[in-house]
Amino acid sequence: MDLIPRKADTVSKTDKDRLRAEALSRRDALPLSDRAAFSQAIAQQVPTFITALGAGPIGGFWPIRSEIDPRPAMALLTHRGLQTALPVVTDEGLVFRLWQEGDALASGSFGLKEPFETAHAVNPTGLLVPLAAFDRRGHRIGYGAGYYDRAIARLTASGRVLTIGVAFSVQEIDRVPDEPHDRALDVIITEKETIRLS
Repeated sequence: MDLIPRKADTVSKTDKDRLRAEALSRRDALPLSDRAAFSQAIAQQVPTFITALGAGPIGGFWPIRSEIDPRPAMALLTHRGLQTALPVVTDEGLVFRLWQEGDALASGSFGLKEPFETAHAVNPTGLLVPLAAFDRRGHRIGYGAGYYDRAIARLTASGRVLTIGVAFSVQEIDRVPDEPHDRALDVIITEKETIRLS
């Protein structure tokens, strides 16, 4: 087995690092007021896709740095009777625990807020997926740790999971350097449009 990285792999990682940095720089440059308004606009579109999943649960995420804030979308879903959950970073990967607005949270890795261990662990039927960059084919660049890639693979192994990427339009790039095993998102929602991919 060849353990030396091929040149193409190195270039792909370098490309991803550059594209991630450029997209995050554009996201960071958005005024705080725009990020808040865009998060609200995106929130209004999320229930259109999620409500078909029944009672959920739906996995969201806690926003960090200049990320879109998915909490308005999660509040709308809760108001419509769906259960929502937040991820907890563990040595085995992401574990989703039930959470709704107002529940107490613990401080986690990477500046995240996470449900306490006493919160019920669930396997979401839908996921709001954070990302650094995306293309119109539904491929995403994450933050490099692969947590969501592994979580999506694990969840889809036991059933259908609707994946919805949520991001600001400035994070779009022409093409994500993807590999044959990469799984495209089902939907991407920005403040400007909804891109339906499956």
